[in-house]
Amino acid sequence: MRQSNVERHDGDTGADLLGLPDAVALDAADPLARYKNEFVITDSDVCYLDGNSLGRLPKRTVDIVHRYLTEEWGSELVAGWSHWIDEAQRVGDLIGRAALGAASGQVLAVDTTSVNFYQLCDAAIRARPDCTKVISDTANFPTDRYILEGLCERYGKQLVLIDDESGEGYVTPEMLAAHVDGNTALVTLSVVQYRSGALHDVRELTRIAHASGALVVWDASHAVGVVDLQLDRDDVDLAVGCTYKYCNAGPGSPAWLYVNKHLQQSLRVPIQGWFAQQDQFAMGQGFVRADNLRGFQIASPSIIGMRCIEASFSMIIEAGLPAIAAKAALGTDMMVRLHDAWLAPLGFELITPRDATRRGGHVTLRHPDARQISVAMREMVKVIPDFREPSSIRLAMSPLATSFQEVWDGFARVRDLVATGRYREASLPTTRVT
Repeated sequence: MRQSNVERHDGDTGADLLGLPDAVALDAADPLARYKNEFVITDSDVCYLDGNSLGRLPKRTVDIVHRYLTEEWGSELVAGWSHWIDEAQRVGDLIGRAALGAASGQVLAVDTTSVNFYQLCDAAIRARPDCTKVISDTANFPTDRYILEGLCERYGKQLVLIDDESGEGYVTPEMLAAHVDGNTALVTLSVVQYRSGALHDVRELTRIAHASGALVVWDASHAVGVVDLQLDRDDVDLAVGCTYKYCNAGPGSPAWLYVNKHLQQSLRVPIQGWFAQQDQFAMGQGFVRADNLRGFQIASPSIIGMRCIEASFSMIIEAGLPAIAAKAALGTDMMVRLHDAWLAPLGFELITPRDATRRGGHVTLRHPDARQISVAMREMVKVIPDFREPSSIRLAMSPLATSFQEVWDGFARVRDLVATGRYREASLPTTRVT
């Protein structure tokens, strides 16, 4: 059992509401508790609450990658391509089955989220050439907004960014309906907003966009592996996402793209790569596009990256997304309650929705000294968050790798760090990584 280094103060506000024994009891009843032992943890005293940025390393990844290096690449050499050639489709099907609610033949494990986002948004815009408007929101992930700016400049389209004045970074059906019309080529939003942790209503927002004839691209990077996505059921057109956050496939692991079967023959992505050629190994002149999902693939997949995805997504399949999402809801609820009891009196503000049905796997707290507090959390009390300009700290429940006691300990340490003012002793880092 994890040993808490935090002294419990029975007189604290909220101590009876959610004490250490409650966190221990939640862990004892947690059907996913055993998975924490399947991750590499080099310091058991660290409270790692940043799985929304980079997941922990699964032990089985070490074994699978070692076998790939020695038993596949090492011994098979170039002959390995006979079974590596279609890894993007095979592993894509695994991602779709484990985490996306997507039937076979609609997901590719390829490239980066940004490349995939560019490819699919470009294809969607060109599929509606007479429409002049593209819709996203001001709280969307920066890369998505930057790519959209470039595409709209290139094709002469108007980029409309919905602004949520509430501060939650959440686009309601009413807000989208006020902007989308028959002149809209593309609507693109994030399933979970990276800053606030707000969870969008994928099904209803997609329906509203479709009613006006627009295509929709969803960025599921902060949702995949923690939200029970159902892309087929919700009639999603196109989606992209990464695998290194809640999915624990490692830094720089391949991303994925989803293309609904009804669009695979009609959409054309701008980069016509060798893998998308109908007769790939004929090496002929002229491009003849494959009429299935391979028509969206540019080049060779990273096989070592595929093995990392296989290891991590096998855990997701075993645990089951409904159980993972249920634990995330409990974990974020604990964070909200601890914030209210301990941190709100110290000047913190919760910007994540309080409604559990509108939250992903992380919560975001705002404080005027957030940058220095986040540094002190890492250096002084071994709590790992991430900081987002100008004044936000994000903290995650990564269900397979995080215990409830880890969350409780982390919040208790932050409470003591800020209440004593010790955090002011921390020096701001020179690195640009936050």
